[in-house]
Amino acid sequence: APDQPSAPPAIVSQSGGCGVAGGRMTDTRRRVKVYTLNEDRQWDDRGTGHVSSCYVERLKGMSLLVRAESDGSLLLESKINPNTAYQKQQDTLIVWSEAENYDLALSFQEKAGCDEIWEKICQVQGKDPSVDITQDLVDESEEERFDDMSSPGLELPSCELSRLEEIAELVASSLPSPLRREKLALALENEGYIKKLLEIFHVCEDLENIEGLHHLYEIIKGIFLLNRTALFEVMFSEECIMDVIGCLEYDPSLSQSRKHREFLTKTAKFKEVIPISDPELKQKIHQTYRVQYIQDMVLPTPSVFEENMLSTLHSFIFFNKVEIVGMLQEDEKFLTDLFAQLTDEATDEEKRQELVNFLKEFCAFSQTLQPQNRDAFFKTLSNMGILPALEVILGMDDAQVRSAATDIFSYLVEYNPSMVREFVMQEAQQNDDDILLINLIIEHMICDTDPELGGAVLLMGLLRTLVDPENMLATANKTEKTEFLGFFYKHCMHVLTAPLLANTTEDKPSKDDFQTAQLLALILELLTFCVEHHTYHIKNYIINKDILRRVLVLMASKHAFLALCALRFKRKIIGLKDEFYNRYIMKSFLFEPVVKAFLNNGSRYNLMNSAIIEMFEFIRVEDIKSLTAHVIENYWKALEDVDYVQTFKGLKLRFEQQRERQDNPKLDSMRSILRNHRYRRDARTLEDEEEMWFNTDEDDMEDGEAVVPPSDKPKNDEDIMDPISKFMERKKLKESEEKEVLLKTNLSGRQSPSFKLSFSSGTKSNLTSQSSASNLPGSPGSPGSPGSPGSPGSVSKSTSQMAAITTKGGLVGLVDYPDDDEEDDEDEDKEETLPLSKKAKLESS
Repeated sequence: APDQPSAPPAIVSQSGGCGVAGGRMTDTRRRVKVYTLNEDRQWDDRGTGHVSSCYVERLKGMSLLVRAESDGSLLLESKINPNTAYQKQQDTLIVWSEAENYDLALSFQEKAGCDEIWEKICQVQGKDPSVDITQDLVDESEEERFDDMSSPGLELPSCELSRLEEIAELVASSLPSPLRREKLALALENEGYIKKLLEIFHVCEDLENIEGLHHLYEIIKGIFLLNRTALFEVMFSEECIMDVIGCLEYDPSLSQSRKHREFLTKTAKFKEVIPISDPELKQKIHQTYRVQYIQDMVLPTPSVFEENMLSTLHSFIFFNKVEIVGMLQEDEKFLTDLFAQLTDEATDEEKRQELVNFLKEFCAFSQTLQPQNRDAFFKTLSNMGILPALEVILGMDDAQVRSAATDIFSYLVEYNPSMVREFVMQEAQQNDDDILLINLIIEHMICDTDPELGGAVLLMGLLRTLVDPENMLATANKTEKTEFLGFFYKHCMHVLTAPLLANTTEDKPSKDDFQTAQLLALILELLTFCVEHHTYHIKNYIINKDILRRVLVLMASKHAFLALCALRFKRKIIGLKDEFYNRYIMKSFLFEPVVKAFLNNGSRYNLMNSAIIEMFEFIRVEDIKSLTAHVIENYWKALEDVDYVQTFKGLKLRFEQQRERQDNPKLDSMRSILRNHRYRRDARTLEDEEEMWFNTDEDDMEDGEAVVPPSDKPKNDEDIMDPISKFMERKKLKESEEKEVLLKTNLSGRQSPSFKLSFSSGTKSNLTSQSSASNLPGSPGSPGSPGSPGSPGSVSKSTSQMAAITTKGGLVGLVDYPDDDEEDDEDEDKEETLPLSKKAKLESS
């Protein structure tokens, strides 16, 4: 608030307790919980320990020390500053501000311990221990101080109907001054004034005295803003709370009074899904619900000034919830009955829905707990069998029950994904894949009926958390990543990819409605995440199941976002610069759908255009030799006319330089020597990887180059022309107005025999066995090829050489060929006339 920037908010204890269950376990006077107030105005639990007060030489004064009961470590060391305002609240809390934005609180298990420490604080500050606050919260002007000194107490008008206006004015005038607020609060406490006001409220309602009811509204609202725990204790008691809510129904700014009491007594029903035997717990639940209702529905939206003055109300609700969760957690019979009825087949649907909703609310309450208490909470639920119960519930027909169960599952995954992973791996040993918990989650994601797929988005996020290696544990005897990913790809991945495979059996998506496209985009997003984080698991799956070819079918979708998702998936694979992936792409001619999409996009400058060009630019800049050769040899005629970017011409230049080095290895060695003695663009030192590249014998490396020249293709393919080449020949024969028509009909139509051959043999027979004609050392189907699934374990000369080439090709900036347009043109013009040595200098400069 403007007039009290560092005033600490009061917090409410839990009837003398010091935590979820701590107060019940021991009987120690000095046992406390330490709380700090965070930026969101919520109290963070810093731990439980024992408090003492002693002189600390380093701080030069009497200090409060709290040592943790778990290991004796120091939780708090705070000097009792003579000028700090300490507040004692509700007999078991001491609150103060350590700095401008750092509030602290000690919550004592017993009143006696709180009184003892309070006396020490008052002794240091020279105060009477009977006070509840040791200092003024905010400095006031000398004039205000003089006024307050001249009137040490505040005298309230007698509580009568005729004086309600006077009382309302007194409350309103006291709110701006902290000292007057303090005196007003003390007067209200000492004289039992609130109960007298509520008696007048009944009289006003009986007489239908609207003016008096409006004054009572202002008075009660003002009392809320006093931010005083002792007053809340009275107002929220069983006998007073409904009358307080009644007073707040008569807002003068509204033409008609609200019916809050009617809602709470008639509409809102308290359901005990499992009978609660503890009357204290039952009363606490009722009280918390009503106070929450007052905060959310009854009190008007507070101004910035009033927000800080209602901090005690927030804290009251917070600590009530902490205590409710603790009391329920301790009641083993209650939880046992809850889970037994949840999983019992005899439980009727309505009852089960109530049970699941209760469990969901119970888990939501747990979010108010501090980390160590939340640990205990979820461990208790885990021991009671919450995961097997969820598995049973998720297999039921009731959509509402399943939805609530999904929310509960999300709490568990966010809290401890390892606990969930361990459970699903254990259940896989006993159950079929169909009823595994993760597969049920995937099934619900796939079958989400929401047009916006809100539930599917949530579930996909949970799956992503479960398969994220970043939150997997590694111990001395086992690695969670290896075990869980092995399980996931064996038992679950086929369920996740089923919609994708079912929809891509032809050369275009069989279903292309918006909801299906959204679902496939979600699946692709998760698969892209897997490509980035799962290395060999996803690689084996993609190559063996021919996933990339099926994904690229979605490039033909009418939904641009889905086509871009498919492209992003391929871009992520190419970004890995893995020769296993590269050989798979080349063998199955998987650039064809991308080139088709690029040409069908025409001259439109949109995201599709930019994304495809960026992918080819990446191949050029990173000098991925195998893909460069493949693209130029197979698709150059379709791309050579694209001149608004230099990407494709740059790729052609890379390819020609590559061929030149193959034809003349000595020239390449000379260029390497020249390059070694050139200036570097920056002053960075050579990294180990670069040193290794420079020290490699390039002549030997080129022998194993993974590029198949056009002349090395199997002879039985030579008589079959590339369909894009056919198309380009036809294109040259037609008039300019016919170009676009031919382009689209040919590229979007069925494949010609050569592509049929490459797809059928490349994806089926060639992916499992080598063609007898394809026995060249560098050909994609050769026996020693790293990309051949038929020989995954084979290690040959070409494999090791390929690894060296990949390392070389993966380094950015080591091959400094000209990128500018003019330099490209100059090189092409001069290439035929210059001597060989000059060519080398030009191309390496």
